[in-house]
Amino acid sequence: MSRPNWPRRLLCSAAALTLLCAASFGWLMVFVAHMEDTTPSPPVEAVAGTGVWKGYMGFQYDCIIILGAQVKPNGSPSEALLRRMELALEYYNARPCVIIATGGRGEDEPMAEGDFMYRWLRKAGAPDDALAVDNMSRNTRENIANAKALMAERGLERALVVTSDYHLPRALAVCRGAGVDAIGAGSESAPEMWWKNHLRESLSWIKYKLGF
Repeated sequence: MSRPNWPRRLLCSAAALTLLCAASFGWLMVFVAHMEDTTPSPPVEAVAGTGVWKGYMGFQYDCIIILGAQVKPNGSPSEALLRRMELALEYYNARPCVIIATGGRGEDEPMAEGDFMYRWLRKAGAPDDALAVDNMSRNTRENIANAKALMAERGLERALVVTSDYHLPRALAVCRGAGVDAIGAGSESAPEMWWKNHLRESLSWIKYKLGF
């Protein structure tokens, strides 16, 4: 009577589980990309009142929230942060309002992202009284929570959230969960970063759904 081949069965089970996890994660990446494609940004022309966009529907936001991204160790903005700031400035110039710059300081950053954005925006021509800063937040949930508190202090009610395109759907989901009335605008990401960005964002969606 032959003995059960337990090592082989365990190996097959592990292989099947690995394939299942890989397939599930692959589906999640497709879902993230689909969410990005179906979350359009309002054209700057529509915001300025010189164009029409069916998704805009007259949403009169009274502030712009910029979500932070890395400040390089040499004190320059990462490509993602620069693109977010430039896009936010376009919307501000189209319809001036309060800009809320959010983002704390990471271990490898010379200063808080919110403070960096404040300085950059001031140099770009935004007046001091149009800027508010959160320099303590460590993730998207804290970005939005701290921005919401700053909105309340200034009597602001509706926001245009500016972040990277792949990150925009989750940012708006966090807004809904936090009770922030918002639409979003996504800055275009570098094509060569597609896999890295969507892999990271897929993991972030898992954390978000788990409540972290």
